Amino acid sequence: MRVLGIDPGSTRTGFGVLDEDGGREPTLVGAGVIQAGRGEMPARLARILAGLEQVLQEFRPAEVAMEEVFHARNARSALVLGQARGVALAAAGRAGLPVHEYAPSRIKQTVTGHGAADKESVRRVLELCLGEAPAAPDASDAVAIALCHLRWRGAGKARGE
Repeated sequence: MRVLGIDPGSTRTGFGVLDEDGGREPTLVGAGVIQAGRGEMPARLARILAGLEQVLQEFRPAEVAMEEVFHARNARSALVLGQARGVALAAAGRAGLPVHEYAPSRIKQTVTGHGAADKESVRRVLELCLGEAPAAPDASDAVAIALCHLRWRGAGKARGE
């Protein structure tokens, strides 16, 4: 199964694509960052949407995984992030794909064993698990989200969910 992990951001949106075949470790198929840049929000959101549609077309995932909404210290930051998340959800919805959401602490706990791990720790563990990891933090986070989904999805199947 192919999963697309998305780490939405208003200036940079990370993506990571993993394939899992049976019981073997997942394989990193692709990862990168969609640069939305600065400027007016409508133009930035349009660039995120176009980039995600291109990623969906190129990699054709079966499912999408994202971080759940979290509480930001700054209401404006939360609003801006929410707009980027909405674009990512809409892109997945337009593609007819199910979206699975995970808390940031669950993603870190699943990948590193520590729910408060920093970005570099996440990247290093991904490198150990997958043999490679994107250098860009946004892409690395997106791969971690996809890996979290594969691990929890597998756990759900084992429990008969």
